[in-house]
Amino acid sequence: MKLVLKKISDRARCWLGSVKRSSGLALIVTGFIVGLSPTSIAQTEPFVVADIRVEGLQRIAPGSVFAALPVSVGDVVDELAIRSISRNLFYTGNFDDISVGRDGNVLVLTVAERPSISEITIEGNKAIETEALLDGLKGAGLAVGQVFQRSTLQGMQGELRRQYVIQGRYDSSIDTEVIPEPRNRVSISIEIDEGTVSKIKHINIVGNEVYNDEELLELFELQVGGRFSFFSSADKYSKEKLESDLETLTSYYQDRGYLQFEIESTQVAVSPTKDSVFITANVAEGDRFTITDVDLSGDLVLSEEDLSRFLLVGPGQVFSQQLVTSTEEYLTRRLGNEGYNFAKVTGIPEVGDGEAEVSIKFFIDPGRRTYVRRINFKGNSRTADEVLRREMRQMEAAPASAAAIEQSRIRLQRLGFFSSAEVETVELPGYDDLVDIDFSVEEQSFGSIGGSLGYSQFAGLIVGLNLQQNNFLGTGRQVGLNLNTSQWQSVASINYNNPYFTEDGVSRGFSVFYRKSDLSEINVASYTTNTVGATMSFGYPISETQRLGFNLGITNTDITSGRYAVQEIRTSPRLITGVEQYYTSTRQLDGTYSGPEELFPITDLPPEAFVNLNNDGFLDQNGSEFTNWSITGSWIQSTLNRGQLATRGVSNSISAQLQMPGSDLEFFKLNYRGEMYVPIYGDFTFHLRGEVGYGDGYGDTTELPFYEHFYSGGFGSVRGFEANTLGPRSTPPILYQTGLAVTGVDEDGAPTEIGGPDGLGFGYIVNPETGQIETQQVFTGRRRADPFGGNVVIEGSAEVLFPMPFVKDRSSIRSAFFLDVGNVFNTNCRENQLNCFGVDASELRYSVGIGVTWLSGFGPLTFALAKPLNASDTDRTEVFQFTLGRGF
Repeated sequence: MKLVLKKISDRARCWLGSVKRSSGLALIVTGFIVGLSPTSIAQTEPFVVADIRVEGLQRIAPGSVFAALPVSVGDVVDELAIRSISRNLFYTGNFDDISVGRDGNVLVLTVAERPSISEITIEGNKAIETEALLDGLKGAGLAVGQVFQRSTLQGMQGELRRQYVIQGRYDSSIDTEVIPEPRNRVSISIEIDEGTVSKIKHINIVGNEVYNDEELLELFELQVGGRFSFFSSADKYSKEKLESDLETLTSYYQDRGYLQFEIESTQVAVSPTKDSVFITANVAEGDRFTITDVDLSGDLVLSEEDLSRFLLVGPGQVFSQQLVTSTEEYLTRRLGNEGYNFAKVTGIPEVGDGEAEVSIKFFIDPGRRTYVRRINFKGNSRTADEVLRREMRQMEAAPASAAAIEQSRIRLQRLGFFSSAEVETVELPGYDDLVDIDFSVEEQSFGSIGGSLGYSQFAGLIVGLNLQQNNFLGTGRQVGLNLNTSQWQSVASINYNNPYFTEDGVSRGFSVFYRKSDLSEINVASYTTNTVGATMSFGYPISETQRLGFNLGITNTDITSGRYAVQEIRTSPRLITGVEQYYTSTRQLDGTYSGPEELFPITDLPPEAFVNLNNDGFLDQNGSEFTNWSITGSWIQSTLNRGQLATRGVSNSISAQLQMPGSDLEFFKLNYRGEMYVPIYGDFTFHLRGEVGYGDGYGDTTELPFYEHFYSGGFGSVRGFEANTLGPRSTPPILYQTGLAVTGVDEDGAPTEIGGPDGLGFGYIVNPETGQIETQQVFTGRRRADPFGGNVVIEGSAEVLFPMPFVKDRSSIRSAFFLDVGNVFNTNCRENQLNCFGVDASELRYSVGIGVTWLSGFGPLTFALAKPLNASDTDRTEVFQFTLGRGF
């Protein structure tokens, strides 16, 4: 026979729900009702439980019920045990109804499960994102798959309404609907009417005498609506912004000596229509205090002389809370550098009697000196721990130095492998002198990879592969491979560098390269180079931020000039192998002859036809094949906070390259590069960049070789101008060979102009009667004179870096307004060389624009939109520029 012992009536359950059944009060009331049931008192007799049976379960496993029961088989069940059973099962929050009964010696539990949540839909929200709302509901116990509790939903509804009120949305409303579904499930629909943000109509400060309302209200982020408030939203009320403004007001007074300034009360009045807010703040300014004495007290652990260096306040100064707070921070850091990481420094102002005077006592509680038990890393899924550990300046088992820990974090950031590096000092439970140091990093692109496939009418098929990895296989080593081939150029190079060749940070690297270029294939300066070279380099750290570098290299360069080489490379005209010894003056445009052919010996050309006899080209003076040994020394100093896309710090580098005596060519190159990042406000940063380079020959070499020239223009230089096109141009060749196409005839049909192979180029005016060249004249065609570079480069850039709107992760993307300036100059200009000039400030080129760089998975992806400000007729401009694999 089954006997019902306990059952809570529907009316009692409803009442319990109104006081939140899950609360402690509900549980007590539940037990009270169950315990006083007359029926249960009369019928309940203690018995020994032989078995336990649970009825009514649908989703919940029986094991979960048994785990919550305070009794088990073999226990004696009495009135007190029954109360505990009911209380414990209700406490789980899984049941709407519970009946405790007896079937002989079997304890029977009949339950009615609460429904589970199958779906939650939210509509109408804009100010608060749906994801944030769902996360909040989940934290409170309302999520898909969880047990539904109406009291929790009601509580969340009230909390959400309060959040909108804090934002100044007094007319907001939240409606919820619980929709029953089959199989004991419900869906929840939340309809939100966010309303409108109430606008501030008036802000009044009462009690101020030292500073007027206008001066104080300028400090506030909240403002009364004005002409441009639609864009700034400064007139929209927010409780958080008001609290921040009041804190700013307090700091403003206390930083100027008003130690006892306080805000006595604040009133926020809302209009009946709930669309207007009126704010009143009542303040008491008090007196302006002067400091009479500053003292250190407590357990100093360090000498008073050492600690006194960090005191920013002193007798005779006007009291400033900001200086007191800064002093506390500096003293705390100083103690932290000695291992007292949990030191507390408190500046205590003691107001004197009568006069507006105050003495300040800095009380020092250093705590126990802490030591590092273990240094842990997380987030470096591709980078080996060893790479991070060797950057540590804080060692395990050593005193925990705040400065060494921070320096370690900065060194990780400077590697360029991580978009962010954070550190946390973790106390160990049960120990007050041991800590763990946890570094968290977020990896980013370690380098760049790029490929190209294209076709050009001049260069033909172009195939390229570029791979540069600055953290090869997570080892921290740099490896690069470059393979490019086209109709006119083939390049192959390999470079490798180990930044920790020795444990103390000495680096070693090498590179091997081969480059073959045939510029005659694209009708540029007609010469071909074959260059093979190799270098070995070493770097030595001399401080945390400075390194010395040494490089030893050898190159072999073989230059072959074609018949149309520019005159800076090989002067023309001159006899070259294969040139015919005669020329004809009767060849027509179509290749036929109009009269008897007359041949004239080339030796009949008058001397004035051979121009530039005393201004030989570089190859005329030095030959065409060179084997050079070079040595390069460099000094690098960097305090940048990041290896890529830095936001603060300074970087400087100076290098000097010398082709050693005994090489086929003797020359040198000097170069300086520097940049500086200065935070302006928030995420805005001012960036300056500059470069100066100079090179020249020495000994038997009279000038810097043309293939070692500096170039300017494009990314990393002066944007808005085509890459490498600024500065001096080459002088086109003068053609005199026979067999060239005739490009002009006189009225008698006799040729007067002999041009290039396609009827364009350069030639002479010939006297058809004498067959002699009367004058030398240059005839220009489609082709423009080509950039030739120079031995001096001067460049600079000023940028304002600003955050990209609508972008959450700003560590891998950067945008900037820029002003670029620069040009290339030549102190060894040749006679009649186009656009060639020495160092002249008036020849500097300027451009302005906007640029964006994104550290993509394939390397830096960079765009720039630039406007040249003073381009000359010779310069080649390019408004939109794009590159993959190089930052700006």
